[in-house]
Amino acid sequence: MLKSRSFILASSSPRRRELLARVGLDFEVIEPRVRERAREGEGPLDFAKRMAREKALSVSGSVQRGRIVVGSDTVVSVSGEILGKPKSEEDAFSMLQKLSGKTHEVITGFCVAKSPSEVIYLGATRTEVRMKSLDSKGMRRYIKTGEPMDKAGAYAIQGAGSCLVEWIRGSYTGVVGLPLFELVSVLSGIGVVEGFSPDGFEE
Repeated sequence: MLKSRSFILASSSPRRRELLARVGLDFEVIEPRVRERAREGEGPLDFAKRMAREKALSVSGSVQRGRIVVGSDTVVSVSGEILGKPKSEEDAFSMLQKLSGKTHEVITGFCVAKSPSEVIYLGATRTEVRMKSLDSKGMRRYIKTGEPMDKAGAYAIQGAGSCLVEWIRGSYTGVVGLPLFELVSVLSGIGVVEGFSPDGFEE
């Protein structure tokens, strides 16, 4: 398990909380208040990074000076189109149709900020995911489980949605919602996490 001094996760996502808790990091959660909508002409990479930055700064401005805040945002992109969280079952069905039998990209932007408004790091991971070909009945059955409804791209790779994925190339935890290797490397570099380096665990 990793050791860390406490930081703030600016997120409402239970998946991100689970990822950080699983490796033993000390953090608290404050939900950010931002409008998650792409600007006209904004690509998926720029959108994910901007959202991560806005989430981190929306929280860092209201906490004790010097606190470290982590913001993150995950988007699914297929053929250049950004797929967010489905607004309805029909929306989820449409998204799964677009992903069926294709390789798409999952981009997770993350920002590490220091209160009140210093951006220490802003970056993103890009992961290719290949979805198997799905028939309409299979998509409907999956949607009826409820799992797709709060997930970007209408599937959860850490849940039953893993059965829809043929392969991934990149960061698995990035697809879930927070690229742990990259984030922990940044936090280690600024002294928030102890006992870890990009080369592995330390004595």
